[in-house]
Amino acid sequence: MNNKLLIRLIVPEIDSNYDLFIPVNVRVGTIIKLINKSLAELTNGIFEPNNKRRLYDSMNPVAYDVDLLVRQTNIRNGSNVIFL
Repeated sequence: MNNKLLIRLIVPEIDSNYDLFIPVNVRVGTIIKLINKSLAELTNGIFEPNNKRRLYDSMNPVAYDVDLLVRQTNIRNGSNVIFL
């Protein structure tokens, strides 16, 4: 599992948290698209996908750059990431 990280995804919009594995060699923008699609399916359409959402570090209010690979960010195993 060296190529994946286990993170805690916090989704305030639906007041939910999810533990998920994300690949380290994928761009943050791609991860956002996958999360949008997955949450729409998991919530049976309650959560509506929106391409303007971003990922944020729970300790820092700055959004992750969508063009960076996950391994180029400070996301590590056990990170809390907010999806807004």
